[in-house]
Amino acid sequence: MPVNPTLASTAFLMADPARAAMLMALVGGQALPAGELAYVAGITAQTASSHLAKLLGGGLLAVETQGRHRLFRLASPEVAIALESLAAVTPVRDIRSLAPGRHARDLGFARCCYDHLAGQLGVAMTQALQARGVIEPGPDQQFLITASGQAWLAELGLDVTQVKASRRGLARQCLDWTEREHHLAGPLGVQLLNLLCARGWLRRVKASRAIQVTPEGWVGLKEQFGVDQQSLETPRLPAD
Repeated sequence: MPVNPTLASTAFLMADPARAAMLMALVGGQALPAGELAYVAGITAQTASSHLAKLLGGGLLAVETQGRHRLFRLASPEVAIALESLAAVTPVRDIRSLAPGRHARDLGFARCCYDHLAGQLGVAMTQALQARGVIEPGPDQQFLITASGQAWLAELGLDVTQVKASRRGLARQCLDWTEREHHLAGPLGVQLLNLLCARGWLRRVKASRAIQVTPEGWVGLKEQFGVDQQSLETPRLPAD
């Protein structure tokens, strides 16, 4: 089968280490200026400008203007999914001697995977939902919501009948790139994260993909999901 030329050019754009670093910095769905992206990638502003132009031209980024500032974000959720999937299959180097920074540890523990919960906490909650029979693995990397699960989610405050499925389904298995296990994605994952944030159990960190658990959240997560703070280990982080 011949290779799609668009696929090849997209893969080439993602293959450069500096461009990959800038793209991964945007996976959380936020928009960042060129200066911050240059800092993340460890390159000069002039070099970053050249890379950003290529990413814009390749359809991987979108740009918005606020006054004199230009802010860059991923062009679509599909770009974020592709990046997370690539990160998930990237071999992890030996990190026993690595002392990751606080921000890296926070992202490994709980973060936004574009618009749903990922990291150690996201995987733990997904496994808890499966253990309780709320969801179960289905075909084509989907999660199926059981009848009892639909009732359980309704008691939690999430009416599944009001959640609109995307073309990829209502609930999807997303391979977590730090945990190497699946977390819950898709419209159901989005609405679950929104609900827990609205309840004050989870809190998005400004200008970061990190997610924090509030004291009330730990109580609620243990009662409803059986996820206990003491049971979670230090996240396994890949080397930068």
